[in-house]
Amino acid sequence: MNAIEYVSGFSRLGKKLEDLSRIKSLMQAVGDPQDKLKFIHIAGTNGKGSMAQMFSEIFINAGYRTGLFTSPYIVDYTDRIKVNNENITLPELEKIIEKIRPAVEEHPLRSDFSQFEITQAIAFTYFAEKKCDVVILEAGIGGLLDSTNVIKAPIVSVIGSVDFDHTAVLGDTLEKIAFQKAGIIKRRCPCVLAPGNSMEVVRTVREQAADREAMLNIPNLNLCRVEKSDIYGSTFFYRGEKYDTSMAGLHQVSNALTVIDAMRLASEKIPVTQENIAAGIKSAKLFGRVEVIKKQPLTILDGAHNPDGIKALSYALKGLGETEINAVIGMHKDKNAAEAVKYLVPLVDTFVTVDGFSDRDLDKKELADIIKNAGGNAIIGEEDIMQEIEKLQVKAPSGATVICGSLFLAAYVKQHG
Repeated sequence: MNAIEYVSGFSRLGKKLEDLSRIKSLMQAVGDPQDKLKFIHIAGTNGKGSMAQMFSEIFINAGYRTGLFTSPYIVDYTDRIKVNNENITLPELEKIIEKIRPAVEEHPLRSDFSQFEITQAIAFTYFAEKKCDVVILEAGIGGLLDSTNVIKAPIVSVIGSVDFDHTAVLGDTLEKIAFQKAGIIKRRCPCVLAPGNSMEVVRTVREQAADREAMLNIPNLNLCRVEKSDIYGSTFFYRGEKYDTSMAGLHQVSNALTVIDAMRLASEKIPVTQENIAAGIKSAKLFGRVEVIKKQPLTILDGAHNPDGIKALSYALKGLGETEINAVIGMHKDKNAAEAVKYLVPLVDTFVTVDGFSDRDLDKKELADIIKNAGGNAIIGEEDIMQEIEKLQVKAPSGATVICGSLFLAAYVKQHG
């Protein structure tokens, strides 16, 4: 049995959690490697991946050995565990599993563990062995009961945009969801909350921070001036300094502000320069975030899969002006498709719905009906996904073809493109 098969042998979700005692006992069994590491811990509905990449690039630019843990994996299992932007290799993965396997197999709760918890144990063990100076740790779902929350005291906790997602697990109101995300705030550890969140979210996070005597920082949008923003990135000034993003959309400016303020706090413990911060933000690129995969004809890949993420995509597409926009779209069954597509309907001339890219995808006929009900023009894809993309590129060579709705669809296109 190889490493991937071993991890896949555990259930996807594991036994329902009431607290962190299970992950604590697992980490204790493998030697508590997380206690040897320094963390920037990131939660939020959207923006986590982009901010994690920015943090990683900044610390790498400053010369630190930087671990990065993200969720979910995009193309390959190993891409969620990186050191200095290099995925853990399969031989390294096998070696780590051989090291922790006896403790896992002898554990009384062995049958309760999820794939995510086992992956967490692998990642922390790997980062400790690599002697990482800092680890950028992205929460999976929520925060309070997320297994990443086993860490004791991060350098700084970061909460991005908070919106409706995973409502069956996290709750059906913004306050309940924000309460879960704010669970990563630790006693007397500073926290930065992304600007632009709703008052319900700000109030909930502020209450949780006060309860734990944690300093809360929210970037001041009044100190930010955007000079330009288009499909290729943005240029902006914040607190008198100039910055560029290579990721499209004004939401990336908001993510960058959050990172900048967090770095002002983090650099007290792990020093970085202003030049490191600006260079790291500029070099950060993320798979499937308004990613231009072809300039002629313009083809954009985006993995946003919930209303807030698709709203961010729509803002970026507005920058294309009068350009004809056609989209190949596929979504997962557990996402709020009706709410998400309404942001794209006014911008997209024709939607082609697809499925077959994941074991949880929404039937393409059902998705087409949802788009039509929202006032959009939807066609059910009849060909292979890649052929449907090619047909749209041929149909409007001077227009834009957008592939969107799911990270899994984005990964499928990357693998088959």
